[in-house]
Amino acid sequence: MKAISLLAAASLLLGTAACNNKKQQSVDDTVPFVTAKNGNFYIGDSIYNYVGTNFWYGAILASEGRGGDRTRLARELDLLQELGIDNLRVLVGGDGDENVPSHIMPVLQTAPGVYNDTILDGLDYLMSQLESRNMKAVLYLNNAWEWSGGYGQYLEWAGEGPTPNPAIDGYQAYINHVARFVTNDSAKALAADHVRNIVTRTNRYTGKPYTQSPALMSWQIANEPRAFAPDSTTKRAFAAWIKDQASLIKSLDPNHMVSTGSEGLNGCEGDIDLWNEIHTDPNIDYGIIHLWPYNWSWVSPETLIADVDTACVLTNDYISRHAELMRAAGKPLVLEEFGFPRDNMAYAPGSPTKARDRFYSHVFSLIRDTDMIQGCNIWGWGGLAVPAHDNWQPWDPYTGDPAQEPQGLNSVFAADSTTIKIIQSYATTLRNRNTQ
Repeated sequence: MKAISLLAAASLLLGTAACNNKKQQSVDDTVPFVTAKNGNFYIGDSIYNYVGTNFWYGAILASEGRGGDRTRLARELDLLQELGIDNLRVLVGGDGDENVPSHIMPVLQTAPGVYNDTILDGLDYLMSQLESRNMKAVLYLNNAWEWSGGYGQYLEWAGEGPTPNPAIDGYQAYINHVARFVTNDSAKALAADHVRNIVTRTNRYTGKPYTQSPALMSWQIANEPRAFAPDSTTKRAFAAWIKDQASLIKSLDPNHMVSTGSEGLNGCEGDIDLWNEIHTDPNIDYGIIHLWPYNWSWVSPETLIADVDTACVLTNDYISRHAELMRAAGKPLVLEEFGFPRDNMAYAPGSPTKARDRFYSHVFSLIRDTDMIQGCNIWGWGGLAVPAHDNWQPWDPYTGDPAQEPQGLNSVFAADSTTIKIIQSYATTLRNRNTQ
């Protein structure tokens, strides 16, 4: 691992900023960025609706260090393009120490402003590959959950540690701790510094700043950002933080969209008005929701197949509540995470997915046949990986399931032939419709 400090990088960063200041301060109309207007996404004058995937490990896989495999990356991107998937949601990188239970490895930010250059190189390489393939990425910069550091790690760096580990201490202890993040000015300042470092970055493979990348669809504030507490003080601080981060990103990059990463109502302490407030902020370009029927107890492990119809009804209701608000705001809505377990709660690639296939078909049909959602990203892409263990261990192949989850529970593998066929059918239909 090669690490570069913020001080060591400062002169390079300042030089890049000076060279590209004019570009970062004005919108470049010559590059086909994805835009949002009148409730739709556009690339140029063409509407852009999509079936995409979560590919959180993309920067690691694209690196040349531990965990990297550029041969597999090329094969995965080839397969995704063949299926009609051109939109990937990717984690910029993890934060903090390695060898922590339930934590991804390797990490990007090893200390405040100190970066693993191997992962930065992987991120640059990934984005260059997406540019050459005319694919898009949503890059998220933080995480409310433990598996990549995020909230808890910034609190530790601000002197509010140690962070309880949900795998050891339980999720309630973790939630009680990270609820401090949105009211801790020092932790938020460190997170803002990270935003500045990444958003103003220049890609070493393309020679262009990220602000000029046609592969970037949106910067995203965090994965599933939450207040984590229902009191008005914490919720006000949460809303203010989202708005501050969105304003900061827009000031650094006016060319690209900004999104929240929110789960929706379930990620806003059950407060739909709070979700609407953060998504109608002028610096937030579109609405975000996630949807997890099993995690939210809409279905049970014993009756997954029988429960699919109930899950579809509840899905329609959940999406429509948020879609109505975004329709009034004139903004698109994306279902950027949704998953469904394999039949009998199996993990292995190619094991039966009858319930999942029915659920996926229903979600995809909502994009094709209604105006409720304009894009979606399945969770998540396991592709060509063959998990070595039920729980991830260094250096097992990466799947769509991060380290704290059973490897294969929510992943879509290349061996899942029936699911792959459904994805390809709907994704290709949308792609063809976009080009008409």
